[in-house]
Amino acid sequence: MKRRKQVRIGIIGAGFLAETRARCYAKVAGVDAAIVAVAARTEENARKYAARYGVERVCRSVDELLGLADIDMVDLCIPNSLHRPVTEVAAAAGKHIVCTKPLTAYVGQDLPEGAADADVSGRDREVMRTVAVRDAEAMVAAAERAGVKLMYGENWIYAPSVQRAVGLMARTGGTILEMRGGECHSGSHSPFSKLWRHTGGGALVRLAAHPIGAMLYLKQQEGLARAGKPIEPVTVSAEVGDLSRVASISSRDKSFIATGWQDVETWASVLIAFADGSRAVVYASDAVLGGMETRLELFLDNGQFKLSLSPHDLLKAYTPDAAILGDAYIMEKASTSAGWTTPLPDEDWSSGHQAMCQEFVAAVAEDRPAAATGQLGVAVTKVIYAAYLAAERGRRIEIA
Repeated sequence: MKRRKQVRIGIIGAGFLAETRARCYAKVAGVDAAIVAVAARTEENARKYAARYGVERVCRSVDELLGLADIDMVDLCIPNSLHRPVTEVAAAAGKHIVCTKPLTAYVGQDLPEGAADADVSGRDREVMRTVAVRDAEAMVAAAERAGVKLMYGENWIYAPSVQRAVGLMARTGGTILEMRGGECHSGSHSPFSKLWRHTGGGALVRLAAHPIGAMLYLKQQEGLARAGKPIEPVTVSAEVGDLSRVASISSRDKSFIATGWQDVETWASVLIAFADGSRAVVYASDAVLGGMETRLELFLDNGQFKLSLSPHDLLKAYTPDAAILGDAYIMEKASTSAGWTTPLPDEDWSSGHQAMCQEFVAAVAEDRPAAATGQLGVAVTKVIYAAYLAAERGRRIEIA
């Protein structure tokens, strides 16, 4: 097995996700890993990021970064619409690739330039599914042709609670009969998240992608252990809606949940049927107060597991007034530090981001596949856009 002593990383993007990656790559153990170059939407953003994290080189473009001979791996912390084109040029440049979720999304890429927002979000969901899945498969094919790794940035499957459950389930030899899980919070305040043309959907594509990815992974692992082949999803049913438009709250002067959504859903519920007859229920919402909630329940024929990625109660705190803790960080999307709170000791660890970055670097260093591959990203894309189609048509949809 070929092993590298060093893995040099190029970050593309300088926003919230790139900040998380910088913290996590700095803690990688066993391999000399470092971010050595950054490119962002503006050179100013890239320079500020480089200054914060001690990155050696600031590149004025993606092409400039990909032209650096010492870059082994690039991490794409960029909008969904750029995932496919940047993956293809990065693969052609011989760089291993980390792409955040979702692997691809429908953002009107098949429409003429300048198409109206309504034309993008109003596109037939069957067309959306075809285009999104085509792009995801093209990304995998580009990496395979170039002989590089395409790794799917799904942190849930690397969360310590998930990995511990995987190990325990393997000991039980049990069958996963049902899974229930979701991600909820009070909603993104970014204007980009509120238009389909920027994100490829709403809560379903932004939030539900996490539990869907974890559930598909768990059934794949169960199938491989039992019969040498993954257990695949076969049909999807779904409902979506915008809860911020409920009449009794939409007229209020102040709302504690994010508002101003244009053409995307803030709530989604998905039912997945697998080839072995098992089921999964996925939920996602931008209308839940109290901070990020990420939970997963696993029901086996011989046991049950309840997983809390966030919040968890390693630490609980109480203050009668938010001014007491001031601007101290509690957890993602927590709107106040007053009352009882759960200040997460290490959110990067408990969310799985730290272990995910560790494994991606190790996969490059050891020249082996990562657990989260581009193929998992393709499978998630198929489920998400089958769910959009199911919600539009009001019936169960088969996964092609």
